[in-house]
Amino acid sequence: MKVVLLGYMGCGKSVIGDFLAKKLQVSFYDLDEEIEKVTQSSISELFQTKGEIYFRKKENEVLKTFLDKKENFVLSLGGGTPCYFNNHELLQQDDVFSIYLKASTDTLINRLINEKDKRPLLHNQDEVTLKDFINKHLFDRNFYYHQATKIVTVDNKSVEQIANEIEALLA
Repeated sequence: MKVVLLGYMGCGKSVIGDFLAKKLQVSFYDLDEEIEKVTQSSISELFQTKGEIYFRKKENEVLKTFLDKKENFVLSLGGGTPCYFNNHELLQQDDVFSIYLKASTDTLINRLINEKDKRPLLHNQDEVTLKDFINKHLFDRNFYYHQATKIVTVDNKSVEQIANEIEALLA
């Protein structure tokens, strides 16, 4: 089974994915890190030098490559991945179990407010504009996120609790 984690930036996809993969004894991949390996550039550099459209095309190519693999794994997507190039349809394949890690706006603000330097889309946000920015994105992405096989709420839960919940869904 290919377990694919999706959700907004800051919801915990990478941390939970890594923990879950160890628990399931399968490989863990972070789509953004895989894109950086393929392009030999950071995500920030790609956005700045080549633009978002180029990044989204690369993201789609790398995602397809992963979903074609014959191995079992856990893959965390970028926050916008399901929303472009019909990527949400790729997650409907029979051997893919996709999970939307749903976090409240307040949880996301608390996690993202101190990470603005590492996240290209957040550079110009302060706490007030960040809330509006996240709410707009969540509204825009809601349809795509809800195409996931299952939804797991992450608010006020430990990584271990979330991983256990996901493992139970896989059984």
